[in-house]
Amino acid sequence: MESETSMKKIVIAITGASGACYAKRLFDYLRGKAEVHILISERGQELLSLELGIKKDYFQQEGAILYKNNQMNVSVASGSFPGSAMVIVPASMGTVGRIAAGISSTLIERTADVFLKEKSKLVIVPRETPFNAIHLKNLLTLDQAGAVILPASPGFYHDPKSIDDLIDFVVARILKHLEIDQELLPPYSPQ
Repeated sequence: MESETSMKKIVIAITGASGACYAKRLFDYLRGKAEVHILISERGQELLSLELGIKKDYFQQEGAILYKNNQMNVSVASGSFPGSAMVIVPASMGTVGRIAAGISSTLIERTADVFLKEKSKLVIVPRETPFNAIHLKNLLTLDQAGAVILPASPGFYHDPKSIDDLIDFVVARILKHLEIDQELLPPYSPQ
């Protein structure tokens, strides 16, 4: 385990798209391995409760910092924040559209804007299907601005046995882009 001073600072934003399981699993994996900053939209909180039966206080654990989405005067919203990466998981298409348009009316939007302007790692995990032309244009805009677009699309070549295996597939891909070693999924090895 890294020392506290050398731990990566990872921002996890949870928005109002289905797929709260990905955010929870990522958070659980990163606890103790990174300094985790949590941002949750109102709809994101509703889905955490609906899909997983958990409340935002779940994320108030040692090593994690939870912010209100209307708090704008906090460290993660500043270009001087030494964040290693931000992950929006799941990313609603409304959030994607507002970030792509440069709108920063919430802490999630402002923090994503800061990560883009500072050329820091921003990973967007949309959980929507099908995409329409507006979604695709917004995702392309974010890709061109430097974000990594990582749809929550699990693979099946690792012979998953459970829903948790499918969740771990996506989370392992996120961790790869965060440059954090993981044991959730072995590297692909053709038979």
